[in-house]
This record gives sequence, structure tokens and C-alpha cells, in this order.
Amino acid sequence: MKLKRRRQRPNLPRTVTQLVAEDGSRVYVVGTAHFSDDSKRDVVKTIREVQPDVVVVELCQYRVSMLKMDESTLLREAQELSLEKLQQAVRQNGLMSGLMQMLLLKVSAHITEQLGMAPGGEFREAFKEASKVPFCKFHLGDRPIPVTFKRAIAALSFWQKVRLAWGLCFLSDPISKDDVERCKQKDLLEQMMAEMVGEFPDLHRTIVSERDVYLTYMLRQAARRLELPRASDAEPRKCVPSVVVGVVGMGHVPGIEKNWSTDLNIQEIMTVPPPSISGRVSRLAVKAAFFGLLGYSLYWMGRRTASLVLSLPAAQYCLQRVTEAQHK
Repeated sequence: MKLKRRRQRPNLPRTVTQLVAEDGSRVYVVGTAHFSDDSKRDVVKTIREVQPDVVVVELCQYRVSMLKMDESTLLREAQELSLEKLQQAVRQNGLMSGLMQMLLLKVSAHITEQLGMAPGGEFREAFKEASKVPFCKFHLGDRPIPVTFKRAIAALSFWQKVRLAWGLCFLSDPISKDDVERCKQKDLLEQMMAEMVGEFPDLHRTIVSERDVYLTYMLRQAARRLELPRASDAEPRKCVPSVVVGVVGMGHVPGIEKNWSTDLNIQEIMTVPPPSISGRVSRLAVKAAFFGLLGYSLYWMGRRTASLVLSLPAAQYCLQRVTEAQHK
């Protein structure tokens, strides 16, 4: 029944790129803007048109919780950056990677506040639509975020980390919904990527190019021939090409197309290099600054508290009595 519901010539949005595996399996990659109502509609339309066997999304196990949270909760979570979130990020990714993750979350919170829209709506729509397709599997296709952040931090020099952190800390430019929808145009996106490559080429490599490779690998793993159910063991086995829908950010689509027919080695991009000397120095500097600030804050609070206590009439009376007793 599922095969009958599939359209031979599906009517697909213009944001969909079609790829074909060696065994004839078809992959429909939906390029999305992560804060976009149009992208959500594109995902829904594509899944309904092609009736996939597998849906692969640009998420990892560390971000899967967003699939089952409602929009209002996600909107509130994205706008609130708390000490608890910082501690969790540091525990998962280490000090420097955790701080960088919080800075990037600040960027996401800035966009969320500007647009009044929670991120990842297209992934939630994909999750809901995949559950409506008979026997459709749902896969997480992105590299684990701790690996990405650790490799990104290791790739930057000390001063590049300072420049990047400074830029993210003081991000305040207004963003409109039209700006987000323009990101679905490949020419504008390529221009933005080119600017990023010029300033932080190693960051682009770890956050974009390496994840292009990983997403391509996961899509190819999902696009394998399927064995049809048999009425009995005596019936010969019959396999058919599978149909896969991938939901990824538009910035990853050119890289997936480029890597589709190449031999991929993901072991190399899954390893975390040992910290460099500059990395160790920067971590010590951050720790020293943190504990120094904490110590000074406690010292200042202690002095202020002592001054307030000593200014109380009861405390002054007690001190006077002690002084008189010492002189007797």
C-alpha cells in the first residue's frame, strides 16, 4: 500500500535536492532555514509526496529533546541562558568548548528574541510527519555536538578564540523574518559562507565541512535496499530501492552534493585532538580569571557584610562593652 501511495513524479518544493545511490535508492534532501515557517511547510510537503522509508534530520542525541517539546517551552528555553545551562555545557564539553557553546546559544537566543520563533521547527514537523508514514524510520544524522565543539576549539588559535568570543558577545544587530527567508537562496548563503571562510577558515572546516561529510555518510547509510515482507519462507527474497528524506540546513546541501559520490572516512572527523599549548594556557587563564573574580566577590561581600553588621546599634553596644572590659 505504501508503494502505491508513492508518486513517480512527486511535486516537490524548490528547496529539495534529489540524489541517487548506487543501488537505485533515492534521497530527497530538504534544505531549510532553521527559523522559517516556509521550511516547515517544505518538509511536510516532501514527506507526504514521497512516503519515505527513512527520515534523517540534522540532529544528534544531545539535541533530540527539542523534538518532543512544545513551541512555547522551546521559545522560553532558547531565550533563557542560566548558570545551570552553563554548568551542564561545561560538564559535557569541557571548559572552553562549554563556554563557546554558551556563546553560540546566545546567538540563537538573540535570533529567537528578534523573531519570536523557537529554533528547529522543521525537525519537529519531520518527526510528526514521519510517524504518519507506515513503517517509516526516524534517524539522527548529525555528529555529536561535544565532538564538534571540541574539534572547533582545538582548531582555533588563542587570538582567534578571543576575536570570535568578542564578536558573539556583542551581537545585537536586528534580524527580520525576510532576512531568514533570504538564507534559502544559495547565492546569498554562499556569500555568507565565503565571508566566514575568510575570517575563520578552520572554524568553517570543523563546524560546516566536516559535518557535511558526516551528514552525507548518514544519508548513504540510510539509503539501502529494503527487503519486502514474504508470505512464507518458501517465497524468494525480493529487495527494492529505499526512499529517504533528509532535513538539513541549507548551508550543508552543497557539501552533501559534493561528497555524495566520494569515499568517506568519518573516523578521522570523530577524533578529538589533544589540547595545544595555547589551549592549555587559555584554559588556565579563564580558570584563573574566574576564581579570581569569585574570590574578589566573596572578599567584597564579606567586607560589606561585616560593615553592615558592625553598624548595627546592638553590635556597637557589644563592642563598647568589650572595650570597657579590656580597660578595667
